[in-house]
Amino acid sequence: MIARIIILIFLLAILPDLYIDHHYLSRRKSWWKRLLWWLPTLFILGATLFFSIERHFIPEDPTWLYVYLLVLGVVVLPKAVYALCSSAGLLVCKLRHKRMNWGNLVGWVLAIGCIYVILYGSFIGPRQLEVKHIELTFSDLPKEFDGYRILHFSDAHVGTFRGSLLNILRRDIDSINAQKADAIVFTGDIQNMQPSELYPVHDILSSLQAPDGVFSVIGNHDYSTYIDSDPVIKASNERELISLERQAGWNVLLNSHQVIERGDSRIVIAGEENDGQGPFPSKGDLKKTLAGTDSTDFVIMLQHDPSAWQRNILPLSNAQLTLSGHTHGGQLSLFGMRPTQLVGKEDFGLFRSNGQYLYVTCGIGGVLPFRFGVTPEIVVITLRRGE
Repeated sequence: MIARIIILIFLLAILPDLYIDHHYLSRRKSWWKRLLWWLPTLFILGATLFFSIERHFIPEDPTWLYVYLLVLGVVVLPKAVYALCSSAGLLVCKLRHKRMNWGNLVGWVLAIGCIYVILYGSFIGPRQLEVKHIELTFSDLPKEFDGYRILHFSDAHVGTFRGSLLNILRRDIDSINAQKADAIVFTGDIQNMQPSELYPVHDILSSLQAPDGVFSVIGNHDYSTYIDSDPVIKASNERELISLERQAGWNVLLNSHQVIERGDSRIVIAGEENDGQGPFPSKGDLKKTLAGTDSTDFVIMLQHDPSAWQRNILPLSNAQLTLSGHTHGGQLSLFGMRPTQLVGKEDFGLFRSNGQYLYVTCGIGGVLPFRFGVTPEIVVITLRRGE
């Protein structure tokens, strides 16, 4: 992960210190005080080089990586914000022939704000949980399923739930069971990198129960995409992950579906493999997933990547409700703005097109335990019959 952004980190670490050293330290401080100022940056640069040679996307034990990223957030980022504001203010002063650099004050305020966001997002945000309730009405829902309740959760990334965070995962699973839904669906990314992450929490995952079962699909992280290993090992890991989910009592849907019946009526829970773009796996097969279903069936589609809704699900199927995850809602929201909005419109929340719905959950976890403005959630969706 760090190797992909090493140049950016170096620039963020070095350029602000050069600016501050030139404007505030070079003429006022002795050489040893300037050296003390630069020591944290030198440490960060060394740590950056160390983490950049990691073979996998993140280390198997990411604890020290999280510490390193926290230091980046509370030391490097605020300095970069301050230097940017100060230099912009300095430019304004020169252009307008003013002496007061208001950029310094703005820089201080924003730098303190950055520290608050990083600390809250690292220590408080990931420990919260919102139970969201949504009612959706469909004219073609069989009357026997009026009031049917589905618990939707996604992106557990259980490898992140270590130490004190393990109790957070246990609380989340208990909260899911407490909703007493008719069915539980999980829309992918149970792991960060490898199925070994599931072993310490397998008993927790096995405790999920619903009358009509627990259904799941696999996401981009579940294909062992983020480890540097032989393709044979990756394929073996994928099979092991699926086996572990099934041992936990989950119905893993791999381009397949399952019918739920009430009397003479039925609904279909369909699960398509990850249908991503660019670096994300594209293994979805909608035709295979819906093979054997009828055009009049009420279909609930599970698809990890929400971008597949506009690309394939809407034009090629009659799935009345699609449930997705993947984006984590960006894990950061400032004044309603999320980084994932730059990638796709359907990044978080409920969307509707011609009577078909998509709900994208922000999930309960992430590779990095950070949340600010995007609270981890589980979603209870109640189906209603009506116009």
